[in-house]
Amino acid sequence: MNVVEALHTRRSIRQFEDREIPADILNRVIQHGLQSPSGCNVQPYRIAIASGDIKNQIKQDLSAKFEKASKVQRLPLPLKIWQGVTGGVLPDGDYNPDVKYPAELKSRKFDCGMGLYDTLEIERKDYVARTAQMRRNFEFFDAPVVIFLFMNDKLGHYSALDTGIFMQSLMLAAVEEGLGTCPQAALATWGSPIKRHFNLETDYKLLCGISLGYPAEHVVNTYQPEKRSLESVSLSAKA
Repeated sequence: MNVVEALHTRRSIRQFEDREIPADILNRVIQHGLQSPSGCNVQPYRIAIASGDIKNQIKQDLSAKFEKASKVQRLPLPLKIWQGVTGGVLPDGDYNPDVKYPAELKSRKFDCGMGLYDTLEIERKDYVARTAQMRRNFEFFDAPVVIFLFMNDKLGHYSALDTGIFMQSLMLAAVEEGLGTCPQAALATWGSPIKRHFNLETDYKLLCGISLGYPAEHVVNTYQPEKRSLESVSLSAKA
């Protein structure tokens, strides 16, 4: 498979097979990803690879926080604040993935979400089913491996840029090995269930996670949102 084929084949996988990834294949994917360019070749990122018991413990802890947070959201404001603080469900990640989208981008976010729900035949007002699907993020969609990415906060947005390049290379390398991936900003909502399992340097902050495994034969994996056209992203020249 060449790079162009991998670019067009890759999509976010939201259901994985119950099948382990051989260590040599996983190592090869990561090694290929590490060939990514970065500013001054500093490669300002760290990865935490979770599988087996560690992955299952993180999955359990994140899912429990999501369940509590979902219940708190339905409470009146005073109780919501109280329960959020005392129940340990307030986000404690390094960055807030719940960003505010400007109008131009918000419409694309909305279309992407609705396209996913349409594929799964989830009605817009079926909040129970939508919450259940959101919960799947914190179950890693049953992936056997999750890679958490941390970036050196001292370099700011340039560190995020380099980490993003590494992520793309890793995901394309996974395609060549027959693997699927799902990059997930949601996994940065709560940092404590992840950080307690790994030795992490002070300057490195949790940016996101990537679920990794063999794609299952499931309708959710047929969904691929439409990408922007060249014309829609190109700036016109000033007169």
